[in-house]
Amino acid sequence: MKSELLDRITIEPGKCGGRSCIRGMRVRVKDVLEMLASRVPESEILKDFPYLEPQDIDAYLQYAAA
Repeated sequence: MKSELLDRITIEPGKCGGRSCIRGMRVRVKDVLEMLASRVPESEILKDFPYLEPQDIDAYLQYAAA
């Protein structure tokens, strides 16, 4: 069964080069995953991108794991 979190990941031709983003925004999955891999705390990412929600971070991680 597909996770509801993965529904937050969108791919739109012409937006961010067709790369995966979160909820149709121009925040690429790759960029947030790189921040997490660099040990940037989730709280700092959410502060820097106030339009992101904690569930978005969970969706990024679940997408990467899939």
